Amino acid sequence: MKIGPVLGIEGTAWNLSAALFDDDLIKLVSHPYKPAQGGIHPREAAQHHASVITSVIEEVLKGNPTPVAVAFSQGPGLGPCLRIVGTAARALALSFDVPLIGVNHCVAHVEIGRFASGFDDPIVLYASGANTQVLGYLQGRYRIFGETLDIGIGNAIDKFARSQGLPHPGGPEVERIAKNGSYIPLPYTVKGMDLAFSGLVSAAKDASAPLEDVCYSLQETAFAMCTEVTERALSQTGKEQLLLVGGVGMNKRLQEMLSCMCEDRDAAFSVPIPQYLGDNGAMIAYTGRIMLESGSVLPVEQSQVNPSYRADQVLVTWREEPPASDRHPDTYSARGAEAIVRFCDGAASKIRVSKRYRHPELDRRLIAERTRAEARLIAEARKAGVRTPIIREITQDTIIMEHIDGVKLKECLSPELLEETGRMVGKLHAAQIVHGDLTTCNFLVHDGKTWLIDFGLAGTSSEIEHRGVDIHVLFQVLESTSKDSDILKEAFIQGYREKMPLADEILNREHEIELRGRYL
Repeated sequence: MKIGPVLGIEGTAWNLSAALFDDDLIKLVSHPYKPAQGGIHPREAAQHHASVITSVIEEVLKGNPTPVAVAFSQGPGLGPCLRIVGTAARALALSFDVPLIGVNHCVAHVEIGRFASGFDDPIVLYASGANTQVLGYLQGRYRIFGETLDIGIGNAIDKFARSQGLPHPGGPEVERIAKNGSYIPLPYTVKGMDLAFSGLVSAAKDASAPLEDVCYSLQETAFAMCTEVTERALSQTGKEQLLLVGGVGMNKRLQEMLSCMCEDRDAAFSVPIPQYLGDNGAMIAYTGRIMLESGSVLPVEQSQVNPSYRADQVLVTWREEPPASDRHPDTYSARGAEAIVRFCDGAASKIRVSKRYRHPELDRRLIAERTRAEARLIAEARKAGVRTPIIREITQDTIIMEHIDGVKLKECLSPELLEETGRMVGKLHAAQIVHGDLTTCNFLVHDGKTWLIDFGLAGTSSEIEHRGVDIHVLFQVLESTSKDSDILKEAFIQGYREKMPLADEILNREHEIELRGRYL
């Protein structure tokens, strides 16, 4: 049965935009705020939105059918901007006597991307000014497999651009200048499924190299980080489609890296057309329409905006659970995001493979550093009482070790095993070793006991912050893959407290790190 057009209003940050969407886009009108200098000023942006919202909506509605519902960006975003849009949406819904729909801005990026690509069940890299997240659908929600721990990729590039006197937005200028640059080493910060950009931006600001080289290297480093964590999510979930959304998705070099990675993994890759990539009213209208079809409407009295509204807080009523993957593991080898592991005669040979999407110098550096560090830290963890494979031989890119013939923890999650996992991580952290990639794929269960593998991102640290991030990675994975995540986390905490004297301080820091994931 035909529903009719839905009006969508977007205004989370810089762009005030409205659209009508029925079976396809009817009309889209945008009026962006452009600061005189520097970045976005929330109050000025809200004043801009208030001054143009009437004319934008009138232009969208002119000559078109009356909407059957009004959808608006409820969050995340800048509070003053959200309130302008929310007030207008309520007034219109009441005036037209039609349902009101509150749309999560992040989910709207995903849904318009799915519409444009035709992808059914992709992993999504959402790269925008304030957000950098890797998402995937599971058990009725969009789960966040990884995200920035400090600032979004777009804001990171803009901060660097402002320091060099480049106009806002900085991304297009940095991309243009980078075309004539050469590579210089810059900090590369990946923590399991998460990443951080502050150190990279600070180093780029302080670099003495020509601007072309710094812009080029900033892009090469930041986008390689994004591609690595995205590939890790594809590997973790077994999904075979990748979707890039968000304003930074317009960058051709980022598209090229992701496309190359997907080609090497035999995964499909898609990027929506430019008008659907940045913040736009069409994504709110389309998402509002599919929410309306599933009955997800919002009483006016419950329509307050939410500047910290996360994608994983949204109950997705308009999708069905995808079928389980029919991929079967190879008995003789396994492929992760960074390496291929081959099994023979009781040994496992972990071979780090070169990544075509990374700059060759960066690629060689990461392979060599991670191989050496992994071998050393496996041995140190074993001395600390953590069950790890015994190392037999090391080369520049390969570690040959004992083969632990077990199943991944993600296949047999239980409170008992998570409590034992907590004890293992407690021993690891007490020895001042941070694993860096505590996913349920990196614990093996053999004879009822858990073993810890894949120390490729590991390091040594006595910092509360670093150990908190380590646990945050594991908790994120549990939340994104298990409906019993709260029970499993409590079991882990019980075991962790047994072996780690500073457990409570570290767990409190993990909670602080989780809160930082709100709209930054």
